[in-house]
Amino acid sequence: MLALRLARGGRPVVQLRRLLVAAASAGTGFLLLCTLGYAMGHPDASTGSVLRLAWCLVPIAATVHLAVAVARTDPGTRPRPGLSAVGLGPARLTLISAISTAVACTLGSTLALLFFLHLRGDLSGLPFDGAARGLLAADRPLPLAATLTLLALVPLAASAASALVLRPRAVKAGEPQPDPRDPAAPVPAPTGLPWGVALLAVGLAVETYASHAHGTAGFPMPGGLGGSPAGVLAGWALTALGLALAGPGLTYQCGRALQAVRPGAARLLAGRVLQEESRRIGRPLGVVCAVASGAYAGLTLWSGRQPDLGPLSALGAVLVMGCTVATLLTAAIEAKHARSDTMAALLRLGAPASLLRGAAGLRAAALLAVFGPLTWVVAELAALPLAA
Repeated sequence: MLALRLARGGRPVVQLRRLLVAAASAGTGFLLLCTLGYAMGHPDASTGSVLRLAWCLVPIAATVHLAVAVARTDPGTRPRPGLSAVGLGPARLTLISAISTAVACTLGSTLALLFFLHLRGDLSGLPFDGAARGLLAADRPLPLAATLTLLALVPLAASAASALVLRPRAVKAGEPQPDPRDPAAPVPAPTGLPWGVALLAVGLAVETYASHAHGTAGFPMPGGLGGSPAGVLAGWALTALGLALAGPGLTYQCGRALQAVRPGAARLLAGRVLQEESRRIGRPLGVVCAVASGAYAGLTLWSGRQPDLGPLSALGAVLVMGCTVATLLTAAIEAKHARSDTMAALLRLGAPASLLRGAAGLRAAALLAVFGPLTWVVAELAALPLAA
């Protein structure tokens, strides 16, 4: 009940973010139900049903990523003075955040079920003159256990991931803690950059090797794109993971580069903020780069011919791209709120507002200068094996 009250008492912007999670969960749940409908209507095509279910893992991951980002920015579950005295410590607030995430995702799954039943004609007559009858197996009874299992995937995964990310971390005895008020204690650099670069190189190498291997069967892709070797897709998955891991480290290095060679006040402020926010916005930036490179590879496959994207493939693509962009915007809003006290203190000390705007422009320009060419290079290298 407390989680529901906190969710109901949020500001309009907070409610909008929760509705975005519910909408993403609804779209992903509908894709899962359509996969069930295909399996019911084609009992002999078990391989195709499994492949459709496997492709649903991508929008599931994007939805969970968005749900975790929204849970991190939820002000209702943020620790505040006095809450521990009434039994709402960090562990209890983490549980409330996980419950709130599960509620939003369950709402989306329920909407997906209602829309799916409406298209099947189970609630009223068949809409659209029965155009979705064959796709959703409207002439067969819907298995209750399989339906509930598929619809529970996104709420369970999102709530578990939120609890894992927001869990309270114990401070080791004797471990020095940097004072954020001390300008001479630098923020430690993220440790994932070497691993990200290594995975990126391995993924590109696996793609190149698999594209030249003979006798490998094509792995069917959504939208009637024929097929690509499974090794190529596995290499792209490693490339995407490498970009996500390298994102925080690259963001940190962007901040370090801004402070190099006798920086002024704007460059010093912009670089320091990027270093402090590298863990918060770096990984969403890396995921956006991975999705952009994947979209470029898809455009390369479609070059010279008309794409045959069906409604479900288009829905999946929109879900993945929309969730990744929304996650990045949510992380940026979280970072802005985290430094609001510092910016207000600078204004009280007499810093001009133009200095803060200039620092924000420098941060955006530095990130674009690094992640833009990186995305293009990775997309070109990843698209070469697919085009071959």
